[in-house]
Amino acid sequence: MYSYVFAGQGSQRVGMGMDFYEKFEESKKIFEEASESLELDLKKICFEEDPRLNLTEYTQPCILTMEMAVYEVLKKYKKQGTFFAGHSLGEYSALTAANVFNIKDAVKIVRKRGELMQRATPEGTGAMAALIAIDLNQYDYKTILEKYNVDLANLNSKDQVVISGKKQDVEKSTEEIKHKFPSIDIVFLNVSAPFHSRLMKDIEEEFKDYLLQFNIKKENCSVVLSNFTGSFHNPDHLVEHLVKQISGSVQWIQNMEELIKKNQTIIEIGPNRPLGKFFLTLNKEVPSIINVRSLQKVFPDIN
Repeated sequence: MYSYVFAGQGSQRVGMGMDFYEKFEESKKIFEEASESLELDLKKICFEEDPRLNLTEYTQPCILTMEMAVYEVLKKYKKQGTFFAGHSLGEYSALTAANVFNIKDAVKIVRKRGELMQRATPEGTGAMAALIAIDLNQYDYKTILEKYNVDLANLNSKDQVVISGKKQDVEKSTEEIKHKFPSIDIVFLNVSAPFHSRLMKDIEEEFKDYLLQFNIKKENCSVVLSNFTGSFHNPDHLVEHLVKQISGSVQWIQNMEELIKKNQTIIEIGPNRPLGKFFLTLNKEVPSIINVRSLQKVFPDIN
């Protein structure tokens, strides 16, 4: 029995999914369906040096398409999952894998999500930074974040969180954190907007209106973990929690803990391997599938 976790934005890389596209008809079909739905050549954006790959509006559908191209192969070989989770954008891959969305709708939804998230704040006015230290809970950094109106964007592990807010507020808060707690390493992220912060709240209603246009199979969502609550989705609150996820904190530690309780083999899917490192902090080894070679390492019977 398998559970799958899907990487989110920031994991993109040039060439992602190309070997799957060339080797498996199922993967090729996913890329073609997603491209047709968006009227965009996603192969060009994913496989070639294309600046659009790092623009949120394009990054999100590209990553989702690559991840579904991998998952379709796993389904063909009867390796489908029982439970699913995804980090931020990856939650939409998880919902697509669980048949809550179909691929053609999913890429439209995440493209709109990316477009709105980019539009929420003027470029260059927001920032995100990772705080990294062994057992961050021993430091009272949250009081400093509150002082500067900076939000906890991602609770990734006991050793790493990501903060988000207005650029000057994030800079001031990190200066004070570094001064008070020199053991905390601070890494500013190369992002175009302050995701998962209160600055995203203004786009939530527009995203909700867009989301409700689609055929959502809510009854399938209870096998997918919610970033917003940390627990498995409830069909009655699916749309509400997906909307709130945009400005809310990604409760990834709780997502991991819930998935580990299911006592299944957990496998990461994505262009890179960010999530496996977080699982290691909970003493759980999670192999990753990022290309055909790693697929065959995880599942030697797939060739």
